[in-house]
Amino acid sequence: MDEELRALTERLRRESGGTQAYERLVGTRDPDELAEVLIASGQPLWARELAAFRLGRAGDRRAFEALVLLLNHRDPPRCASAAHALARLGDPRTARAAAALATNELRVAYALHPVRLLAELRAPESVPALITTLRRRLTPHDPYRRVALACVEGLGELGDSRARPVLSDALAHPGLAEAAVHALARIPRQR
Repeated sequence: MDEELRALTERLRRESGGTQAYERLVGTRDPDELAEVLIASGQPLWARELAAFRLGRAGDRRAFEALVLLLNHRDPPRCASAAHALARLGDPRTARAAAALATNELRVAYALHPVRLLAELRAPESVPALITTLRRRLTPHDPYRRVALACVEGLGELGDSRARPVLSDALAHPGLAEAAVHALARIPRQR
């Protein structure tokens, strides 16, 4: 069992109280049984998360909608597990959904994991969304420095020259300057 799955199952075991339903979902190898949890009424959140995570990691696109909802959840561990599963799902809608979540100013407090997912996906939507999100975070006294830092780091990983202007602007922000220097160093110079 890898680290992501172990952390998720331990967290959800505590949340579920280690019920028989939990043990059944952890142990099943039937993707249809997992998918049924996503559409059945009255299912607890822990059950939906476990089913979506397992289906997502298996590449079953029936998990997409549930994982996107979890990516936008207020609980960071749920967002992290959803991002992990979405990165492995292979659904072409994932980058567009992550970009929409990352750039939604009404939900910026929950944008950290969508931002990190965009950097991991390396999709066409990634650089424009990260630039937009970072530019909005470069205002005085912006409370979302972790989101801004994730944007800077993600743009450095992506190494796209379109990010050079916003990364240069980030140099003026003490909490971002060092990361911006490293990110700019990863962008090839144009000749």
